[in-house]
Amino acid sequence: MGMLATAADYCSAIEEAVGPDDLCAAIAAIALDLGFDHFALTHHVDIRLAARSSIRLHNYPDDWVEFFDHNRLAVSDPVHRASHVTSVGFTWANLPRLITMTPGDQRILALARKQGLGEGFTVPAHVPGEARGSCSFASRAGRPLPRAVLPLAQLAGAFAFEGARRMWRAAELGPEPHPVLTDRQRDCLIWVARGKSDWEISRIVGISQETVVRHIKQARERYGLDKRTSLLMRTLFDGTISFTDIFRR
Repeated sequence: MGMLATAADYCSAIEEAVGPDDLCAAIAAIALDLGFDHFALTHHVDIRLAARSSIRLHNYPDDWVEFFDHNRLAVSDPVHRASHVTSVGFTWANLPRLITMTPGDQRILALARKQGLGEGFTVPAHVPGEARGSCSFASRAGRPLPRAVLPLAQLAGAFAFEGARRMWRAAELGPEPHPVLTDRQRDCLIWVARGKSDWEISRIVGISQETVVRHIKQARERYGLDKRTSLLMRTLFDGTISFTDIFRR
């Protein structure tokens, strides 16, 4: 019960954040409460090339961040690469079990320790249609990892990334809510995604072919799009339909 109550508290703190600075402070407090000294929540992209559309919040040592950005490590960093091959959190000590570590990877980890970052735990974040990301919690060099709280850190990292993602998307897309499709429009769109023709959809759903065409056309108009493929991408991106909808029979 204690862990569930704590997880709920963490989720509330993230949801109540009103801006990036507020969210950063909330995640830093959560990291400290878990027994970590640092956190880094980020998309795995070159921040200098995609600063406006990319998420990054952290309280890592400044010298390490400067080195990281200068050497464009966001894509090649071993921790980030390891997060691309798993969907659950992992300790940095387990990196060799997830990826082949190169001498350069070992140097990066050694430099991180020199800058004050010791052991860590990283929670991957994979959202279809978006850049890959992660939320990492780290102990300062020489301090043991608080292993007893790692299941809670998994939940906290997932909550934190989703909170940041929603905040960034709201800033990018503006206050306008995304379009809402009718149930019938959504049904027709799912069958389009499954590769069915308008005639086949009409037989499956039990409406005329002309009505199927109209539903898809109206769905495109709600999103302001000309092509069905663009509509599929947008609705996957905003959660109107999911890959589960498409592949479920």
